Amino acid sequence: MKIRLAAYLQSDSIVDGEGIRTVIWTQGCPHHCLGCHNPETWDFDGGALVDVSEVCEIIDTLEGQDGITFSGGDPFMQAKACSEIAKYARSKGLNIWAYTGYYFDELMHLAEKKPEIMDFLREIDVLVDGRFILEKKSFSCIFRGSTNQSVIDVKQSLKKKKPVLIDKYILKESSDTSNRKRQEGIFV
Repeated sequence: MKIRLAAYLQSDSIVDGEGIRTVIWTQGCPHHCLGCHNPETWDFDGGALVDVSEVCEIIDTLEGQDGITFSGGDPFMQAKACSEIAKYARSKGLNIWAYTGYYFDELMHLAEKKPEIMDFLREIDVLVDGRFILEKKSFSCIFRGSTNQSVIDVKQSLKKKKPVLIDKYILKESSDTSNRKRQEGIFV
């Protein structure tokens, strides 16, 4: 199986999730958010095709990493390959974060027709969801770029069938109430 990557794996990241992480930059994104910090990852034909087994071999060489983060692009555009890599990384004791422009509820709806999305979700510990919205950009957000985005406990969210936000990442002083409403099951 192949995955289209935007760049070589980046290790020792401290901004793409909690702890020291290796980032897998997937290629291809349908969202095209204004102000995106990775517009070069939008093109579905860009980057390079790499064997999933090659990515797993690189994971075997990692040292001092707490986890793997899938970013891009939107990793859910390549959910099957990402799921295989996540499963492998988990077997090596690494936790899994993923960034997506989709909201959790959108992914749940898409998973009804594309089971590989649910397979990938089941391998993820933490999901940062939602499109980047330039008007809601905030440097106060932890591990996200705009206040509409949420940091979600995926395991609990799958059990409860609604997004369960991780409290320590909720921006308490924000006037944007969309995150709190989403946790209460009111999608905005």
